[in-house]
Amino acid sequence: MEPKRLYRSRKNKWIAGVCGGVAEYFNIDPIIVRILAIIIPGFGWVLYLILALIVPEDPTGF
Repeated sequence: MEPKRLYRSRKNKWIAGVCGGVAEYFNIDPIIVRILAIIIPGFGWVLYLILALIVPEDPTGF
């Protein structure tokens, strides 16, 4: 079995797909991750932008 990897989502994408990718990784609803990204100051825009630059886009397409 291949290990689970974090990717930016292509199907649950609003801006860069970071929240959608995190939601797919943890198998939860993307709306929950987006709400947490707004509420939790540590996950804010700076961390989002860093993850958008570091985390690769999903190679499988959809």
